[in-house]
Amino acid sequence: MKVILQETVEGVGHLGDLINVADGFARNYLLPRRKAVEADGRSIKAFEHAKRTAVEKAKKEKLEIESYAKRVSAISLTVEAQVGKDDKMFGSVTAKDIAEGLAAQGVTVDRRKIQLAQPIKELGTVPVPIKMPRDVVATVTVHVVKKQEPEEPSA
Repeated sequence: MKVILQETVEGVGHLGDLINVADGFARNYLLPRRKAVEADGRSIKAFEHAKRTAVEKAKKEKLEIESYAKRVSAISLTVEAQVGKDDKMFGSVTAKDIAEGLAAQGVTVDRRKIQLAQPIKELGTVPVPIKMPRDVVATVTVHVVKKQEPEEPSA
């Protein structure tokens, strides 16, 4: 009997597979548990239509995510850090600091998606990748600069 699997069945097939199984297996296990539907002309057409719409929706969603990633990648973030002698930083720039800087510019990014191997501990420019859904990666340029001390007026 030909059936279309409604979910992945271990040792049988994956979701959406059109497979040929024994009649008893289909009647006694797959069909009563709604793990498969009998493959007649109508169910095959309905499944193909659902598959096409899912693919189109996934393409559309990926395009939206890629356009958002381009907007995020265009951002250049400047973070001021307090430094001591020989331009040695006190503390470091973390993913939380980068997320707050992006939020200040109107871009909301989960700090756990910012892929920073170690906190930034030096002055300079660092490209920081940000993981987005659907395997899309945006890269933000982070400039770490010296914090300017306010000059005191001389008397």
